[in-house]
Amino acid sequence: MSDHFTHIINGLKALGTTYPNKEMVKNMLNSLPTSWEAKVMVIKESKDLNSLSIDEFNSSLLTHEMMLKKESEEERIMKKNVGKALKSSTNNDSESSEKWMKTKK
Repeated sequence: MSDHFTHIINGLKALGTTYPNKEMVKNMLNSLPTSWEAKVMVIKESKDLNSLSIDEFNSSLLTHEMMLKKESEEERIMKKNVGKALKSSTNNDSESSEKWMKTKK
């Protein structure tokens, strides 16, 4: 997203239209999806939007995005492993039941 935004801003600069950093950062913050709401609030509260450069802002978003991807990958792996564990325990339970039934005969 930041690449698209930068491309648009550079195009506007080429046409002679410039915007202050504060306005660009606010526009980028407002364009983020609601899943990023917590990060948006942190940036708004902890940073001075007048002095925040686009590069700093982009690197902050990139770091957050990488953390989100890592967390989602870890969750996917955990779900996969839980599924395997449940399947394994179900198989073991049915094998135990079969052995028990055979010994009762």
